[in-house]
Amino acid sequence: MVMPASNHLAIVGPTASGKSALALELARRRPDLEVVSVDSMQVYRGMDIGTAKPTPAERAQVPHHLLDLVDPAEGFSLVQFQVAARAAIAGIEARGHRALLVGGTGLYVRAVIDRLDLPGRFPEARLSAEAEADTERLHRRLVEVDPTAAARMEPTNRRRVVRALEVTLGSGRPFSSYGPGLAAYPPTPFAQLGLRTDPAVLDERIAVRFAAMLDRGLLAEVAALAARPAPLSPSAGQALGYRELLAHLEGRSSFDEAVQEAIRRTGRFARRQLRWFRRDPRISWCEVGDGDPDNLLARAGDLLGEWSPCS
Repeated sequence: MVMPASNHLAIVGPTASGKSALALELARRRPDLEVVSVDSMQVYRGMDIGTAKPTPAERAQVPHHLLDLVDPAEGFSLVQFQVAARAAIAGIEARGHRALLVGGTGLYVRAVIDRLDLPGRFPEARLSAEAEADTERLHRRLVEVDPTAAARMEPTNRRRVVRALEVTLGSGRPFSSYGPGLAAYPPTPFAQLGLRTDPAVLDERIAVRFAAMLDRGLLAEVAALAARPAPLSPSAGQALGYRELLAHLEGRSSFDEAVQEAIRRTGRFARRQLRWFRRDPRISWCEVGDGDPDNLLARAGDLLGEWSPCS
């Protein structure tokens, strides 16, 4: 099967599968490509080693976007990321170039390639909803203002019920009216290439990569973040590897315990990523062998022209 040419390409898959290396090599060979990071943690300044952020040398070789957008003490929502991504891609198109998305944050990928209609945040409405301790009573209230949304969630799922009420009451628009949701996979100007590998091999790659991050100074990077006057935002503080090393620096675990927990949590996260991306029928998958980008490039052909999927 030969796919038609696409305006842009997204390289997706689990962490440590080789997405960044492939994207960098592809962009080196194709000067019309500019890399757009689709990673919820690479937006934070100072979180470089543990997020596998492209190095200054790599950024000098190929244009990169959506890196170092905010201080790690700040929050950065999906809506904010989507706005920034749209602006970056519009600029790329204005230069006559094409975007090469790379990342494993599945919801962020969907928000960009499918232009999801995302509701904003409404703090006052959220505080009002959270003041009610009885979740089922909140759900009954949601039935009154947005019965469609209420029917889509369990009455005991407090997080979803509160969010639906926050949006419905704060925006004056039913939560259920925000797009077809994640179950729809509409046409998109982005071709998608998925990288996958044997789970045991992926676990080994994760362990080796984390050891390399430690050799590059990850513990010192985390210590510098911990020493800042302002604490990390809730999202930044949960970043893979950072949370575990912070616990070690605070005396809540040994160094070896922190390392092993970081590797375990990263492995679990990689499996969740793979399950997420497998649901998208638009992705063409390639098996990653030894991780050599040249092999993947040879199999995929011209990724942004007419190219043959690997499967």
